[in-house]
Amino acid sequence: MEDINIRERLAENLDVAEWNWLVPHVKRDVVVIIDQKLDLLDVGEAIASDNTSSVQNWMKQELIYKPSAEQLSIWNSNDTKKFNALIVQPFVLIQEPVETQGEN
Repeated sequence: MEDINIRERLAENLDVAEWNWLVPHVKRDVVVIIDQKLDLLDVGEAIASDNTSSVQNWMKQELIYKPSAEQLSIWNSNDTKKFNALIVQPFVLIQEPVETQGEN
């Protein structure tokens, strides 16, 4: 599959998800948070293309990571909190929208 096709397919699947929809994926330990400094589609494309050097670099910089216990606690108390979400099997990538980042 060509890279352009990967990005186009990912863009079609980019959506907004409420926290309560993401909880089952958290329980399976497949949710990954993408920092606002990164483009969600860029990260999805890197994962789908097995670009391990980029992914490892972002992990080292803590720009992509698993949710912390504190984050989970905050989000569990607000199950309608919205995230930009992208499924890149087996992961569900989430990113707080700019206007709501930092809110409970």
